[in-house]
Amino acid sequence: MALLSWLSESTDERPEAVRVDDRSVSWVELRRMAAAVAEDLGGVGRVAVPATPSLETVVGVVGGLLAGAAVVPVPPDAGPVEREHILRDSGAEALLTPAGGAVVDSPAAPPAVPVDLTRRSDTRHLEPDPAATALILYTSGTTGAPKGAVLSRRAVAACLDGLADAWSWTPDDRLVHGLPLFHVHGLVLGVLGPLRLGSRLHHVGRPRPERYAAATGSLYFGVPTIWSRIAADRDAARALRGARLLVSGSAALPEPVFAALADLAGHRVVERYGMTETLITVSARADGPRRPGTVGLPLPGVRTRVVDEQGGPLPADGMGELQVRGDTLFDGYLHRPDADAASRTADGWFRTGDVATVGPDGWHRIVGRAATDLIKSGGYRIGAGEVEDALLAHPGVREAAVVGTPHPDLGQQVTAYVVGDGLREADLIDFVARHLSVHKRPRQVRLVDALPRNAMGKVQKNLLAQA
Repeated sequence: MALLSWLSESTDERPEAVRVDDRSVSWVELRRMAAAVAEDLGGVGRVAVPATPSLETVVGVVGGLLAGAAVVPVPPDAGPVEREHILRDSGAEALLTPAGGAVVDSPAAPPAVPVDLTRRSDTRHLEPDPAATALILYTSGTTGAPKGAVLSRRAVAACLDGLADAWSWTPDDRLVHGLPLFHVHGLVLGVLGPLRLGSRLHHVGRPRPERYAAATGSLYFGVPTIWSRIAADRDAARALRGARLLVSGSAALPEPVFAALADLAGHRVVERYGMTETLITVSARADGPRRPGTVGLPLPGVRTRVVDEQGGPLPADGMGELQVRGDTLFDGYLHRPDADAASRTADGWFRTGDVATVGPDGWHRIVGRAATDLIKSGGYRIGAGEVEDALLAHPGVREAAVVGTPHPDLGQQVTAYVVGDGLREADLIDFVARHLSVHKRPRQVRLVDALPRNAMGKVQKNLLAQA
């Protein structure tokens, strides 16, 4: 079966199959647009796509996949350092850009290939091997530059088919969301899902409550920040009563938000769990209970276990590191055999780095990170080490430590503790925003005389997070 099986076979020419903001196309038109891009990419092995919330991004990603290329989404708010790292590290041979749009200003940028939405092609391309790479998604770790997670076409298909089973996701659905198109949630689930499973798609652009309310979908995706804002807008929340399913992911949904949506929208939200490296592995089901603070059961083809610090098994409700294995796992980190080795156990399980408990009934609860260096803010996963590296590039900064601190809307905010001379908080925030994606900038910088360290000289971040 083709990865984008519905799109590949559909003869439906009715408009509004896929809508991004205020532009829409039919299934047939989308396939013909993407086929034209695929023709231009003939022979390209890896293609980068600036992942703006636009129809050009959808057509570009689909065109790359039809051509059998590995697609490398580039965050549109990436700073020059991050963008150049992604382009160089991925080995992208072409960069898809909107026809007539601005040229990407980067010495690492490969030749530009325009995505011209006026062009059409009826050429059919052979379906690549399921083991071929579909996506290289860059994910922030706890140290250094982002790593490229290599995801096969087989893994993406397994994830989407598992979610179709769990969520009763069918061509009768109309999916609505406003998520970024360079992450698993917005791109794999939110774009490739409809193109494989046949549901219509409406990407609302900026995910404002009033846009979700006006979209009249049956299936809605959001992160806790979006659901929190919708719960605070009573009219918007009530407008979702006609939906079939609300889904939350990327971070834990606060229980008060779960309760507010149950009251106002009439929906107990489905929560699910996954990572870039594993795609979605655990979820509540559409035909089962939804419990606040829990993420449900493993999807078909996925196995999980919780282990202690020595890797030994824990009894039901024991708290330890969650490890997973199954058909949805990535193939490894690009150019990083060291990181690959560190991420897997000797018997082949992936170490998530998340602490979890699994009850006697198999329901999973994610407690938090095993370390303090991965910050979940507004649905984004931000590596503290990457932000620290950016701060340390400032000539006035001598030391820097970054932690996640509680935030009522974002869940966590990026907070930096900095030792230096003649520094101003606003200048440092702007400095980071110029080098990294804007969402990775510190929302608060605290200037301190020294960082707390242990006898080995390691910064005691747990003390900073409690300050």
